[in-house]
Amino acid sequence: MKAIWTGAIGFGLVNIPVKLYAATEESNLDLDMLDKKDHSNIRFKRVNEKTGREVAWANIIKAYDYKGKYVVLDDKDFEKAIPEKSKLLAIDNFVKEDEIDSIYFETPYFLEPQKNGEAAYTLLVESLKKTKMCGVGTFVMRNREVLGILRPYENIILFQRIRYQSEIRKTTALSVPKRTIKPAELKMAVSLINQLSEKFNISVYKNTYAARLMKIIEAKAKGKKVVTPELRVAHLKTDDLMEQLKASLTKKKAS
Repeated sequence: MKAIWTGAIGFGLVNIPVKLYAATEESNLDLDMLDKKDHSNIRFKRVNEKTGREVAWANIIKAYDYKGKYVVLDDKDFEKAIPEKSKLLAIDNFVKEDEIDSIYFETPYFLEPQKNGEAAYTLLVESLKKTKMCGVGTFVMRNREVLGILRPYENIILFQRIRYQSEIRKTTALSVPKRTIKPAELKMAVSLINQLSEKFNISVYKNTYAARLMKIIEAKAKGKKVVTPELRVAHLKTDDLMEQLKASLTKKKAS
């Protein structure tokens, strides 16, 4: 794996040199975009809007449109904004992980200790395990201030990126009609939830869509005809909520 950020964890007055790695990878198939006429690859170019000519990466700069005029920014400008955070992932405080709503969770990363940081790294891992707490901290990556939590994962430290509160949309924009739920309906729904309850096992869930798509690709490559399966709708035609719940419970018992 290739490190995408190198710096240090700020744990009180202790600095732990670390490297940051992506913890996940895509399981979807990598599809190319082709021209429908002759199956030629589609290329995306960075083109100058005025001249129509392609521009090399080396000649591309970043700027902000400030009141109709562009203000050009370079790497030093980004570093000046928060210089102390460009190489330091500072832990500001510690919280219980279950205090953070899952809507805030985003990308996970692995943190690996560098030379002379192994002892402090291990100490932080064991301390987080013992207290069942996670550290909340920020650092700058790719010219953006990243917020996240540090928590133990197996025997390493995982940095779980989280969203800022300002990035979560308000639910008031949604229209959810109010309906009075009958006690019998609630009791039946709870019974259905209890019947379907079991211990979570992530290994049970597979990316079946990608696997089936690969089978279609292999079949088409061999010139075979692909049969489209019929969509089966299991819902009852009745609008009676109690009848739907009763049928759901009966189906679960029969299986």
